[in-house]
Amino acid sequence: MESAEIRRRWLSFFEERGHTVVPSASLIADDPTLLLVPAGMVPFKPYFLGEVKPPYARATSVQKCVRTPDIEEVGKTTRHGTFFQMCGNFSFGDYFKEGAITLAWELLTSSVADGGYGLDPERLWVTVYLDDDEAEQIWREKIGVPAERIQRLGKKDNYWSMGVPGPCGPCSEINYDRGPEFGVEGGPAVNDERYVEIWNLVFMQFERGPGEGKDDFPILGELPSKNIDTGLGLERLAMILQGVQNMYETDTLRVVMDKATELTGVRYGADHGSDVSLRVVADHIRTSTMLIGDGVTPGNEGRGYVLRRIMRRAIRNMRLLGATEPVVAALVDVVIRTMGEQYPELVTDRKRIETVALAEEAAFLKALKGGTNILDTAVTETKAAGGRVLPGDKAFLLHDTWGFPIDLTLEMASEQGLSVDEDGFRRLMKEQRERAKADAKAKKSGHADLSAYRSVADTSGSTEFTGYTATEGESTVVGLLVDGVPSPAATEGDDVEIVLDRTPFYAEGGGQLADQGRIRLDSGAVVQIRDVQQPVPGVSVHKGTVQVGEVTVGASAYAAIDLTRRRAIARAHSATHLTHQALRDALGPTAAQAGSENSPGRFRFDFGSPAAVPGTVLLDVEQKINEVLARELDVQAEVMSIDEAKKQGAIAEFGEKYGERVRVVTIGDFSKELCGGTHVHNTAQLGLVKLLGESSIGSGVRRIEALVGVDAYSFLAKEHTVVAQLQELVKGRSEELPEKIAGMLGKLKDAEKEIEKFRAEKVLAAAAGLAGSAKDVRGTALVTGQVPDGTSADDLRKLVLDVRGRISGDRPVVVALFTTAGGRPLTVIATNEAARTRGLKAGDLVRTAAKTLGGGGGGKPDLAQGGGQNPEAIGDAVAAVERLVAETA
Repeated sequence: MESAEIRRRWLSFFEERGHTVVPSASLIADDPTLLLVPAGMVPFKPYFLGEVKPPYARATSVQKCVRTPDIEEVGKTTRHGTFFQMCGNFSFGDYFKEGAITLAWELLTSSVADGGYGLDPERLWVTVYLDDDEAEQIWREKIGVPAERIQRLGKKDNYWSMGVPGPCGPCSEINYDRGPEFGVEGGPAVNDERYVEIWNLVFMQFERGPGEGKDDFPILGELPSKNIDTGLGLERLAMILQGVQNMYETDTLRVVMDKATELTGVRYGADHGSDVSLRVVADHIRTSTMLIGDGVTPGNEGRGYVLRRIMRRAIRNMRLLGATEPVVAALVDVVIRTMGEQYPELVTDRKRIETVALAEEAAFLKALKGGTNILDTAVTETKAAGGRVLPGDKAFLLHDTWGFPIDLTLEMASEQGLSVDEDGFRRLMKEQRERAKADAKAKKSGHADLSAYRSVADTSGSTEFTGYTATEGESTVVGLLVDGVPSPAATEGDDVEIVLDRTPFYAEGGGQLADQGRIRLDSGAVVQIRDVQQPVPGVSVHKGTVQVGEVTVGASAYAAIDLTRRRAIARAHSATHLTHQALRDALGPTAAQAGSENSPGRFRFDFGSPAAVPGTVLLDVEQKINEVLARELDVQAEVMSIDEAKKQGAIAEFGEKYGERVRVVTIGDFSKELCGGTHVHNTAQLGLVKLLGESSIGSGVRRIEALVGVDAYSFLAKEHTVVAQLQELVKGRSEELPEKIAGMLGKLKDAEKEIEKFRAEKVLAAAAGLAGSAKDVRGTALVTGQVPDGTSADDLRKLVLDVRGRISGDRPVVVALFTTAGGRPLTVIATNEAARTRGLKAGDLVRTAAKTLGGGGGGKPDLAQGGGQNPEAIGDAVAAVERLVAETA
């Protein structure tokens, strides 16, 4: 049974039994504590935590998931993978243990003809929690599983929680016996390789307290409403139904390995090392394709870093397998063709996915060259200092700047006889990740405990947003935090977070910055609001400072936004929509939005593009936008179903999470996008849009920065002033400026060349005199000296080689010259073949000189260069070279 059919049967089975089919959420987690969705229940987390009331009593989904904690183990074992699909069925206060167990057994054991998976009931084993007598009894008496195939396990194996205080409960796992060829008998308690877990049923019936680990926490009592959360690993079930040894041999991964075999000529199963690489390629290319499909782009932090890491591990492993040409296009094509039936958006977005993937491959192949040079230098420095361990910060630099996977650095360092400070590297990586996660979390919650906001949501419900139609209005203070802690009151000077029952303030989201303004209380108190966030869904938290009086919970208030700021932001947001559409018209659908920020009077817009946008195209885009402004198109917003929005052709931003009902913003006949932000009423209100330029912000991602309205006019006015000043200086009209300035720069460049030529001739004129000053040091002709300050490294190198060439090649020759450039000492040393046969190598001599100068250097045996920090030590460096020549010759 193919994976697509397993997925279809799952959804069909539960839909027929009253479950709402919920499409897989994006892999981009809608949770500040997560980079990517790691489990099937994550999209339902707000319902289980009580933050949001579920819109259905029963639900089912097949959720895309990515886990990367054990990424180094991928390929080494056949059990580790980064991408997987989790089939789940969920009950919110509806059916409980008996219902979940009955449904699971029915689907697994019903015949294929009847819509089930057709598993042999005699090969199914069950585990329950130690004291969960109720579940054990249901399995034994209701389902008929023999007592000898039911095993009780402890908290570590059969108890679930989110790792924080909240809902928890016992689990019951269904395991499949793969047969004696996979190990000894005795059930999952003895051998989880033979008795592989395929389905986990979680019975959320208790509330847990704080504690560490999987089993060190107290159970506080029963939940008022009991829920069900189950998860079946699609890949594991496919492994069983397809009769293969492991998940890498299932239909959706084996085809990728086969393509890698075709590209490299390396057969799977022939060698353990190559098998590991083939498995890494199959897993990582599939994960990369799915991540790019959901809008992730390669980068150096966050989820972009995860994508870059796995993509580059895949490319490197293809290199280890013998690939010499680009391979990503062929591998991604296989993934899209294989997974496209389950996720049609992969086919729809094929061009964009391929564009991003190919750009990252090209960037990494280029980085391999540059990074290798950096690694070689680090290895040389480490060995010169007598070390045997490459510092962790060097490995981190290679990883962070050049995108080197740590295992690539380990391998290349090992070839040079060095190990790597992995602990230091991982410490720096951990610090980087923690900073990124802390920044993201702090931005949303202001460092306050999220439970404080959840408490407000539980008590007062969601904040009603009135800002689409009103800019001020009456409201009530329903929540108050001072320094991140709930408080009944706050006084003048306090930094506060206020929750209102209704508000005209827009909370930052969808690329639009938050409103600012004031909240006035009936008591006369005034709070200046500087930011608004939604740390938990539906709760708008107004952050500000009490300027006058006392703020209390329950007080009546009047909230008013800064209207000038709102209008400027609205102009920027509408301009962003126009820019998006104009870019898609010019570049095609691959120019999809990858992020934005709409602030007062200006915006930035990130979009997918494998290369820079030509200046002429950017001018055309800008002209098209301003032509739309002149057409005075109306801007309208309408709420509709997500399906209806798609039918109308509305553009959705990659990575955004949308509900069943969405808001669609339409700009005349020009643009239609899903958007929750605020906008102008007519394009004429924008006045003017000026695109300042575009640049790269990552592999396959470009950024446009632009000004809107008065800000755009002010910019053009300043530009006009600058042009007028240039006209006065060059005595020409504005259209003549490029030609005249180019001519002036050309003359300046010619003059600089003449000066450089004269200076070089002057330096080289000293060659004859220096050659004549050679000393005889134990039969070696040694030339040392200091040439005029400011001599470039290139000229110094030419002079050294010239001097060496003027001395007879029959005798050993060493030329060591020094200069000062930019306040720092510089040396170049050359030897001839006769000198090298005596052991006189330029690299050794340079390192001795550079060490005396307070620096370092290196090069080849015949020519080397070095420098330092202390020009006062040049005399000592000359003496050090002379001593070494005397000792070696």
